[in-house]
Amino acid sequence: MIYKMSQNSKRYSKESRLIHGEMKSSVWDYSHNVVPPLSSNSTFRLDSSERGAMGFEEYAKNEDGSPIFIYDRLEEPTTLMLEKRLAEIEGGEKALTFASGMSAISTTLLALIKSGENIITHHILYGCTDSLLRDSFPNLGISVTRVNMCNSEEIKKNISKKTKVIYLETPLNPTLEIMDISLISKMVKKENKKRKEEDRMFLVVDNTFMTPWGQRPISLGADVVVHSLTKAIGGFGTDTAGASIVSNQLYPTLQVKRKDFGGMLSSKAAWSILTYGIPTLPLRLKKQQSNAENIAKYLLKHPKVSKVSWPGLDDFENQRIAKKQMIDPEGNFFPGFMIYFSIKSKKDNAGSKFVNFIAENSYSITLAVSLGNVKTLIETPFSMTHSSVPEEEKENNSLLKNGIRLSVGIESPEDLKKDLEEAFSSI
Repeated sequence: MIYKMSQNSKRYSKESRLIHGEMKSSVWDYSHNVVPPLSSNSTFRLDSSERGAMGFEEYAKNEDGSPIFIYDRLEEPTTLMLEKRLAEIEGGEKALTFASGMSAISTTLLALIKSGENIITHHILYGCTDSLLRDSFPNLGISVTRVNMCNSEEIKKNISKKTKVIYLETPLNPTLEIMDISLISKMVKKENKKRKEEDRMFLVVDNTFMTPWGQRPISLGADVVVHSLTKAIGGFGTDTAGASIVSNQLYPTLQVKRKDFGGMLSSKAAWSILTYGIPTLPLRLKKQQSNAENIAKYLLKHPKVSKVSWPGLDDFENQRIAKKQMIDPEGNFFPGFMIYFSIKSKKDNAGSKFVNFIAENSYSITLAVSLGNVKTLIETPFSMTHSSVPEEEKENNSLLKNGIRLSVGIESPEDLKKDLEEAFSSI
């Protein structure tokens, strides 16, 4: 009966499939387990040296989905179960998990690009991604062109024969600017028609802010989607992890790069995300978004706030694009749980004073980096997560000294407003 139910499981909703997934796969049968099992092996017993040789020979070329397990840096049952679930909810063919979001991003990009080639991206990115592209890639002979990714004409005029990757975050961290994934994808596909297959460009989208519950870039034409699973997909702030969702064609290349760079996700972290993070994703995000709407409207009316960015507000720039691509599996507009707002003050340290008061006095809001947690987290991107970005670039691209990034959790919204109001009273 369990096997029969599993065969028919795809007729159920995304929400239910995030909880149950498949109970039987090529890597594990847990149809008698309520909770997915945890494998905890760094190395695996082999029947013969010939089987070991076959495993190495077939690694990264496996087409039937039945791997020969040798060593957990190559492939491992629990992480493969998580990868299958991630690929399904993102609408991709394959997924690879990594030890962190940055491991996913760096490994993916280095699999797609080589010395002498070019990446086009936005002026502002998540601080560590920015640092990777600004400080590390030039040392490898990879050039980075920064444009306003919200302006398709700017992207188009900067594409050269050397451009191999267009990389974007949407909504942008932290200002929540929106890039049109479909439009950029069409531009990439048009350019690729002029190129040989080995010279093709790739559109890579960081979907961490939205998760596949709120946005699915592959359905909009992206080639690769990357995530920090540490954030909303993990949800509880207990495990560091990353993922790349790719095509069957790209999967072997990334798999070999992950093996060589060593950024494999541990089975224990994979199990936590598979068991706790993914099944609760819709429940958490619906509550977080509801809270974000409540808080955004409160901030919009506050006399000590000069600007509020949240995609669900009527005055949000590019809301038309947001409503087109930020859609949950049930067909609803999903503005998300992230808010960016600015303190109204002539003093450059007003934002720091505000979050310092929160750190010392707030019960329901925590001064901490990261995002997507069940707990509400607050920080000042200008001086914290985006400190590596040159000051002039921050000031020229809407990243304000008194700007605040708020990742809204699942607490009572009235308690969140109570703590915010006390912090406003302190400045």
